[in-house]
Amino acid sequence: MRYRRPAALLTVALAGALTLAGCGDGDSGGKDGADAKAGGSGTRSVTDANGKKVDVPAAPKKVVTLSEPTLDAALALGAHPIGATSGRGQSGVADYLAPKAKDAQIVANTAEPDLDKLAALRPDLILLDETVGAKRVQDKLSRIAPTVLTAKLNAPWRDAFAATADALGKKADGQKWLDTFDARLKAVKNGLGANAGAVTSVIRWQNGAPSVVGKGKGHVGDTLTALGLKRPQGQQGESSGHSEPVSLERLETIDGDWLFLGALGDRAAGEKGLKEATAVPNFGKLKAVEKHHVVVIDGSAWNSSGGPLAAEAVLTDVEKALAKKS
Repeated sequence: MRYRRPAALLTVALAGALTLAGCGDGDSGGKDGADAKAGGSGTRSVTDANGKKVDVPAAPKKVVTLSEPTLDAALALGAHPIGATSGRGQSGVADYLAPKAKDAQIVANTAEPDLDKLAALRPDLILLDETVGAKRVQDKLSRIAPTVLTAKLNAPWRDAFAATADALGKKADGQKWLDTFDARLKAVKNGLGANAGAVTSVIRWQNGAPSVVGKGKGHVGDTLTALGLKRPQGQQGESSGHSEPVSLERLETIDGDWLFLGALGDRAAGEKGLKEATAVPNFGKLKAVEKHHVVVIDGSAWNSSGGPLAAEAVLTDVEKALAKKS
């Protein structure tokens, strides 16, 4: 479905956005005072993922995030977006973000935004990336409010996070978050004990079969690599898509010392997926299953497009399952 914008609504939304952008007080809400007070004009310039300069409010108050990574990053930085996109396969925001995103209205899905709903919110800043279809209507979004494309498709999640922090005027806060996360990564890695270097498989169980997720430099692959954990041969390298289906005749390719299994939803959906998997012939013969090394995960975080809070969820699950266990 495509959405059409009444001309009058667009004019009102654009006028409101320009008014909001010009009334910033220079307080970024973070520790980037120099950035937030650029020229003392209430606006500052950032460079988006396409190399385009965008003038954004120095202290944005009404932010709309049109992708999981930008919503995730904004919430990690203490911002409270007023509009957001629904999670993959979900009617609301991704389940792992829901507790922090109670104030966000759904104005898009991963395929496209609802421009009328979005304009009605009168945002002063719109954030998105190439993980969503909204990238195709960036010119229309820019007529509603300053719009920043934070990252290209498959960009490292850390770079995408840093770009979102910069757009929000919270660059220093973003770096502080990463420093804290990296310190915890190191501590968890040092506590893996006998599981150091373990072969770790990550799959999503959906429609009666598994799919590989978390390959490459996304929040899952990056976190597991940083912990020194290995991946099965079929889960190495970059992914050809968000997920890669695996034939039931090749179940052995998803085996490992540990198997992290989720679904397209929360942890309860993952439990249902595991129940379905155990009914499949040969699943019970996997080494990870025989050793009781199957960990049900919150798929809304592990299978998401990524972000700092998603990476934190991965780290927490790995720590609970593998740290100091044989």
